[in-house]
Amino acid sequence: MSHRKFEHPRCGSLGFSPRKRCRRGRGKVKSFPRDDATKPPHLTAFIGYKAGCTHILREVEKPGSKLHKKETCEAVTLIEAPPMVVVGVVGYIKTPRGLRTLNTVWAEHLSDEVKRRFYKNWSQAKKKAFSKYAKKYTDGKKQIDAELEQLKKHCTTIRVLAHTQIKKLPLGQKKAHLMEIQVNGGSIAAKVDFAYSLFEKQVSVDAVFQTNEMIDTIAISKGHGTQGVVQRWGVTRLPRKTHRGLRKVACIGAWHPARVKWTVARAGQQGFFHRTEINKKIYKIGKKGDASHSGTTEFDVTKKEITPMGGFVRYGVIKEDFIMVKGSVVGSVKRPITLRRTLLPQTSRNALEEIKLKFVDTASKFGHGRFQTSEEKLKTYGRLKAKCREPGVGVGPGRQAWECFMGATTAWSSGKAWVPRLLWVV
Repeated sequence: MSHRKFEHPRCGSLGFSPRKRCRRGRGKVKSFPRDDATKPPHLTAFIGYKAGCTHILREVEKPGSKLHKKETCEAVTLIEAPPMVVVGVVGYIKTPRGLRTLNTVWAEHLSDEVKRRFYKNWSQAKKKAFSKYAKKYTDGKKQIDAELEQLKKHCTTIRVLAHTQIKKLPLGQKKAHLMEIQVNGGSIAAKVDFAYSLFEKQVSVDAVFQTNEMIDTIAISKGHGTQGVVQRWGVTRLPRKTHRGLRKVACIGAWHPARVKWTVARAGQQGFFHRTEINKKIYKIGKKGDASHSGTTEFDVTKKEITPMGGFVRYGVIKEDFIMVKGSVVGSVKRPITLRRTLLPQTSRNALEEIKLKFVDTASKFGHGRFQTSEEKLKTYGRLKAKCREPGVGVGPGRQAWECFMGATTAWSSGKAWVPRLLWVV
């Protein structure tokens, strides 16, 4: 290999090819954890919405490590996860070509936010979805009971249909996200009874995951549009005097075969890909209305919310249940994040370590935040003086500053001609 300046193999796995925009707007669970009939029935996935990032301080518990009993600062991501509502159950049977749906049983009442998922134009629609299906519950539920017995008799896999309560979030969207969540544990009959008992009920995130647990995150990565080979594949730029551009691949293949191979780095779509990240550790689960829904710890007893000062950038304030995960999470803020239990049993020291938070940063994320709470800022700065607002009542700060400047300049010039000066509003 010649010098790195002139030659560099492309970065990025070809296993993700073709790198195309994802058709879905939400991460899909393609594999659920393996079922264990010895455990009681339980759900294996959940949906949350990415709020933003902050950092925490904790003490490491790793005997034998140089960091043992020492403080470390780590980045964390907060995902707001209001309770999901179960509205149906699906049964699958095994076939030589994989799983096949046998039947689906829906709840009697469905909210408008999930009904919107079945319409393209909600405002112009008649909104009659599931009105005929609800009549099955009027005649003693005989048909519903028969369908549930059919699931118990023939099915090998049971999944519930649950949707998010998107109206509880600071998003402009009104259409809820609907997903299938596999029920693991117990017999098939126990799974069907467990799923049916959850109909029209709310399932909170702490009923699916626990603190210190390792989970997987599935989401759509942040899109960057069309990018060149240097940004997309990390190839080396060509020398400065290269004809017709230097951010290119010099040789895209031999004369024969007379075509460009798919392994050659080419320009194209960057981002908005479906990605799964495994082994994300849960540092904290906050419950709405509980003491856990705050940034207070045993070592930092300051009363403060988990939301930073001024809110999360481009998101707002966390008001519902949330889950704090170590490190970064794929996707932009406000994007739905599918959370799934790990597929493999966790035995590493990182997975078994118990997390005790000492400090959660709540300084403003809009700049170099100095203060953790507004009370702390008030103690430092005191009351600020009222600014000049009389000349321009009800106008923007730039207009107010200009009018103040004009008034001061006119008084200073005493009616003489003056030269307008540039005013920087900080």
